[in-house]
Amino acid sequence: MSDIKDLYNQVLRDHRNYPRNKGLLVDAKDYVTFHANNPSCGDDLNVQILIKDGIIKDIRHDGSGCAICCSSASVMSETLIGKTIDEAKEIIKDFYELIKGNVPENEDRLQDAIVFLNIHNFPPRAKCATLAWRTVDTVLNVDEEEEA
Repeated sequence: MSDIKDLYNQVLRDHRNYPRNKGLLVDAKDYVTFHANNPSCGDDLNVQILIKDGIIKDIRHDGSGCAICCSSASVMSETLIGKTIDEAKEIIKDFYELIKGNVPENEDRLQDAIVFLNIHNFPPRAKCATLAWRTVDTVLNVDEEEEA
């Protein structure tokens, strides 16, 4: 079990130290930008999403926060880029279940996000881990409401 714990810690450190898709927010009309914060921890993020033809083409994030928040934003961006809106929504649901301590049926599609499996043991950290994911979930649901 300690080998898996070590692997999870290594993935978290890698995403924290070398975040994917961080920074370089763009001023383009095709991107949707949302701001999110977690006052209890001091996490503060801007997330941008580019959706074309029902596919998430790009996700960018910038801001500051704890190691869990920042690594989760990085993992989220890598996990969801290239997915359809429906696929992304399913993955986000799976991630929320994971945060509750429930391993989803299709855990492979979570990719590196599986490293957040034990966050349920630290309830205050769940907000940190889900901040970027909740932001994307909001964007996907707002986009769906506008189409209706």
